Amino acid sequence: MLSDELDLRKQNIHLMGVGGSGMSSLAILLREMGANVSGCDTALSSYTDKLEAKGIRVKVGHDQQHINEFMANILVYSSAIPNDHPEILRAWQQGITVCRRAEILSAVFNTHRGIGVAGTHGKTTTSSMVSVVLENAGLDPSIAVGGEVLQLKTNAKLGKGEFMSAELDESDRSFVYFHPEIAIVTNIDWDHRDHYMTFKSVTDAFAEFLSNIKQGGCVILFADDPGVKDLLQNYKIDKEIITYGLGINFDYGAINLSYKDGGGISYDLYKKGGFVTSIELQISGEHNVLNSLATIAACERCGLSIEQIKPGLALFVGAKRRLQRKGEVAGVLVYDDYGHHPNEIIATLKTMRQIFKNRRIVAIFQPHRFSRTAALYKEFAEALSLADRALILPIYGSDERPIDGISSKLIFDAASSDARSHYELSGSFDDLVNTVCNVARPGDVFVTLGAGSVGTLGEKILDNLKKTRH
Repeated sequence: MLSDELDLRKQNIHLMGVGGSGMSSLAILLREMGANVSGCDTALSSYTDKLEAKGIRVKVGHDQQHINEFMANILVYSSAIPNDHPEILRAWQQGITVCRRAEILSAVFNTHRGIGVAGTHGKTTTSSMVSVVLENAGLDPSIAVGGEVLQLKTNAKLGKGEFMSAELDESDRSFVYFHPEIAIVTNIDWDHRDHYMTFKSVTDAFAEFLSNIKQGGCVILFADDPGVKDLLQNYKIDKEIITYGLGINFDYGAINLSYKDGGGISYDLYKKGGFVTSIELQISGEHNVLNSLATIAACERCGLSIEQIKPGLALFVGAKRRLQRKGEVAGVLVYDDYGHHPNEIIATLKTMRQIFKNRRIVAIFQPHRFSRTAALYKEFAEALSLADRALILPIYGSDERPIDGISSKLIFDAASSDARSHYELSGSFDDLVNTVCNVARPGDVFVTLGAGSVGTLGEKILDNLKKTRH
């Protein structure tokens, strides 16, 4: 466990799993605080490239020799690494402080006026949006989010201001370490079934998280979400509650949504039933309107006026891998999205339908984790039916071992008989790239979906299209 008296600025801190978005953001924060930071991961990534540019040494692979090589006195490990790993055991044997990512990040977060964004979906975009608005208003916040904020070209920074915007992860219950002044809950869904055996165990965790809000703080809730409704109905929340949603019967509401062809959306903002102003966003989708309402509520609570908030919202272009436009070749558009839960895929595909009304939409989906696929394969099949065609890759297992009988074919087989012809199983990235280049026609919009390695596929498709179409 982490000692309250430990000054992180004076430590040699080694991070296992540093190539991921969450761990790399922590590494940047610690480095900017003045700590001597090193890290390791099974493979290099765009995040590790940026860490090394900041003077953080990164090793490929996990090895117990790292403890002595980097003279670490704190070892931090990600949730993807088992706590009986030899590198962790060596640290314990040598009396080195060993802790999870959330223990270290919360030690930084809890000393700030923290805006903590929790929820099953929408955390990265909302925490990124809050960060951009606060930054644009000159408040110089510290930030730690789960994806690169495109505006800021980073997923973390140590600001000089009193506020900190952070994405808080419920997947392993580690968000209970955090004590925000302002807590946002975007929604509550039963995901991460490898950790939560029942939906009640999920709402129990959120209730514990909300009990940790600082005195005088508040919770900002998407009040129309079924999981949030369950939370409000069955748990006592003794903090100020601020609600948001589509309509005018909320503390912050939106009506008259207007989609722009090719992307972007505007809406009329209402506060406690009264019209306030019109809001313009460069990003699209009802879910992003909701994310912006949560952002407005949080930033007003930070002392900003609506007129100070609006420019930051209008500037926001999204976070990396959140419906990110990758490029266009010969009239074929390619997007990338992190969506790896059926509800996220539905939101993404509905948004694409609204901004590309007359174009063929092709979804390329890589299921993430065997346990999630086993639990939700029927829902995945239904979600993918919103595309004109769905190409399904093998499961990306992450830190899970394969489960007998669980494969992407479950999703294919669950598709309705009348839609089955629109689904196709693909054996590898190379096979899929060849398929795309054979079937793509001008006007098509392809979107890669998933939390695994599929995020690299868009560039491969675009490169191949350039070779074959030019």
